[in-house]
Amino acid sequence: MENRFFDNWSTQLRKGMLELCILNAIRGTSLYGYDIVRKLRSIEGLVISEGTIYPILSRLKREGFVQTTITESTEGPPRKYYELTAKGEKILNEMNDYWQDIKTGTDALKRKEKS
Repeated sequence: MENRFFDNWSTQLRKGMLELCILNAIRGTSLYGYDIVRKLRSIEGLVISEGTIYPILSRLKREGFVQTTITESTEGPPRKYYELTAKGEKILNEMNDYWQDIKTGTDALKRKEKS
C-alpha cells in the first residue's frame, strides 16, 4: 500500500515538473527534441521518453512559450529545434520563482521536523 501511494505521488510530481524542466532545458539555447530528452534523463528520478515530451512541446508552442525552426541535419532527416520566446521567458521566470517559494517552504518544514 505504501509503495503504491509513493508511486502515484511521485508520478504526479514528475508530471507537474515536466513543463518547468523542459523550459529550463531550452532557456538560452536551441535544442531539438531528443537533446531535450537526454538533458532531462540526467535528472535523478525524472523518468521521461520522447513520447512524453513531444505533446508537451506542442502545447508549449500553441501557448506561445516556445518557437520552432527546422534545420537540415547531416545525420538524418531535418530536425525541429525549440527555443523560448519572450513570453516563454516571462512564464519561466514566474514558474521558477513559484517553485523556489515551494521548495523554500518545504525545506523549512523539514528543518522543523528535525528540531
